[in-house]
Amino acid sequence: MMKKVLTTLGVLVLGAIAMAAENAAGGDGGMGRGLVAVGMALAVGLGALGTGWAQSRIGPAAVGAVAEKPGMFGTAIIFLLLPETLVIFGIVISFLLLGKL
Repeated sequence: MMKKVLTTLGVLVLGAIAMAAENAAGGDGGMGRGLVAVGMALAVGLGALGTGWAQSRIGPAAVGAVAEKPGMFGTAIIFLLLPETLVIFGIVISFLLLGKL
């Protein structure tokens, strides 16, 4: 499964770099502008992928913990929300890179 994901990411990144190089030949911003856009997409996309993977592991554990001890609900919610910071950081980096376009 992980090999398929990495292969797909590799193909997408190489395709984006090829498109950025083609855009550079057009003369409307150069390859750097295309690579900044690729960086923005990777920041958000990989952050979301990591968040989804982490929450898929945390969710069932949190439900099990709350089923055994209902007082653990608050702790379970906090642990479920922690991976969301990856996406928030990705969006912040994306907005910082947007200023370079």
